[in-house]
Amino acid sequence: CLGGKNEQARNRFQSELEFVQCLANPNYLNFLAQRGYLRERPFINYLKYLLYWKEPEYAKFLKYPHCLHMLELLQYEHFRKELVNAQCAKFIDEQQLLHWQHYSRKRTRLQQALAEQQQPQQQVPSHGNVITK
Repeated sequence: CLGGKNEQARNRFQSELEFVQCLANPNYLNFLAQRGYLRERPFINYLKYLLYWKEPEYAKFLKYPHCLHMLELLQYEHFRKELVNAQCAKFIDEQQLLHWQHYSRKRTRLQQALAEQQQPQQQVPSHGNVITK
């Protein structure tokens, strides 16, 4: 039945989308590491399989694109081993927060600058009268 296959594909897409986005949460990664999932070959293979989310036609559905960076880091055994340490997860969490705060401030400044550029500019001709564009 074609309808069943479409629904199955949609469910798989949705569950993989949700799981990939969970990878943006360092506390969740710490949870997976402490329970041994990040040492299991089938799970490691699954993480490799999920790299297709980096392709633009899939990445456009992500609300938390930072998860792609974590997915990339999870390909490395050393990173997976470090995640067992709660301090490692805490450090990553703090760094994410700092990044988002910096990004928000920078984005606000860029938006303000753009708004100022779009306001009517004044031009001073050589005879001293002010003309507004």
